Formats: sequence, C-alpha cells, structure tokens
Amino acid sequence: MFHIQIQRQINKPIEEVFSAISDHANYDSFKGVDESRLIEEGADDKNGLGALREIVAGKSVLHERIVKFERPFQLGYLIEYSKPLPYQHELGLISLSETEGGTLVKWESKGHINIPILGSWYFDKQIQKHGARAFGSILKSIDMR
Repeated sequence: MFHIQIQRQINKPIEEVFSAISDHANYDSFKGVDESRLIEEGADDKNGLGALREIVAGKSVLHERIVKFERPFQLGYLIEYSKPLPYQHELGLISLSETEGGTLVKWESKGHINIPILGSWYFDKQIQKHGARAFGSILKSIDMR
C-alpha cells in the first residue's frame, strides 16, 4: 500500500490556493503534468462534487473523480481509471486551513497498485516516492506564483 502525506505552508490567501488546486483544466501549468482537462463538470461548480478530471504525466494517465468539495477547506478525489499501472485508490484528500500570513495545505493519498503476478510492493513504493515529490512540486508552484 502507498500512503503519501505532505504539508506545506503557502504564503497566499486560502481562497487563492483552493482555486489553484481545484482548477482541474489548468494542472498542465504545473511541472511534470503534460496535459490536464475536465472530462465532466461537477453538479454545482464545474470543478466541484462529481467532476471528473484527467491528468497526463509522462506515460501515466489518471482519471480522478471529485468526491468532496468544500470551498475553500477540502477537496477529495478518487482515481477511477489509470494506466499503465492499475490503481486501487482509497483516499485523495487536500485540506486547507488559514494561518497567519497564508494557508497550510495537507495533501494525503492512499491506495494500492494491483499487479497480481509481479506483486505490488515495488510499485507502491515508487508511487509513494514520486507522488510525494509531485504533490510538493505542485504546492511549491502555487506558492511561487
């Protein structure tokens, strides 16, 4: 199982940070993301509850469904489709809280790569390592804007 947990203080207002994190069609502005698009709009907000986004990074493709949208405090998602690695995603949650001078962001993702013949420990370890680096890079980019 992989379990990624990072947190970062961003020197921007909470609403600005939440808007950047929830703007699915513009994830390709972050380093390491080649393409991003909104496949399905959410019910009350185009990026909100029920929205489906696609993220392409290198050869990896992820479809993430928004399962929690509480502006500007929480964004939850689950990976519904992935290639080339088959994810069994249990949790994707980005929590924001206002702090003096900015916003504290906590990003957590938990799941399992399911490849029966090869086993999953190696792939889970790689996802954990590279995922933490990618999430940190996205948050750093938001902070530097």
